[in-house]
Amino acid sequence: MYAIVSDRNQQMTVRVGDEVVCDLMDAAPGSKVTFDQVMLVGKDGNVTVGKPTVAGAAVQGEVVGPHRGKKIIVFRFKRRKNIRRKTGHRQSYTKVRITSIDA
Repeated sequence: MYAIVSDRNQQMTVRVGDEVVCDLMDAAPGSKVTFDQVMLVGKDGNVTVGKPTVAGAAVQGEVVGPHRGKKIIVFRFKRRKNIRRKTGHRQSYTKVRITSIDA
């Protein structure tokens, strides 16, 4: 069984037992999270597509903890002016383990 859920600004395909990375939430590790915007549910070859969401479907998850993304380098320069600025950025995320899909 799988589902496509929408979390704020991104959509992801999830299955029971998967660990997904979501935008930063104010949730403590071990707390429960519910994704109620389920776009699609697939089970045993039967696919239910929502318009825009599937009525009564929800995906339950448990917060594993914080997660940091890959570091990106931001480099700005102006040629022939000896102006160079190098900075980096690491985005903070929350890792969630999917526990059940209710459809």
